[in-house]
Amino acid sequence: MTTIWTPRVTVAAIVEHQGKFLFVEERDGDRLVINQPAGHWDQGESLVDAVVREMREETTLDFTPQGIVGLYDLDLPAKSITYLRLCFFGLAQPSKQPLQRDKDIVDVHWLTLADLNAKRQRWRSPLVGRCVNDYLGGARYPLSLASERIVG
Repeated sequence: MTTIWTPRVTVAAIVEHQGKFLFVEERDGDRLVINQPAGHWDQGESLVDAVVREMREETTLDFTPQGIVGLYDLDLPAKSITYLRLCFFGLAQPSKQPLQRDKDIVDVHWLTLADLNAKRQRWRSPLVGRCVNDYLGGARYPLSLASERIVG
């Protein structure tokens, strides 16, 4: 019998405000890295619910997705892992309920593209810059591409 290969599915959020983008500084093993608010899609939730949850857990902000920037395939052969990332864009605002960030999140930053590029060596993966550049290049797809969760 052949083993079925399964990528790890993640979601990420792009939030822009007055020319700056929202990022998290997080622990990845013994490194501090820069990433969009992002994380794994959990069983039983829709993709939209996943990105809203990840934003809340990592930044304590409420996220309203407006659309999709793109789908990304990141292959890490050294770790025998492939990630499939769905990157959303939208608006963030303070949560109405008191929340605490995930323990791996060190800080939240608003960075310009120049600030982000100056920290390139600290990007969690090449997807950090690729998602922002695609967003700035006008990549916008309807939120309906991440259709509602269908249970059958």
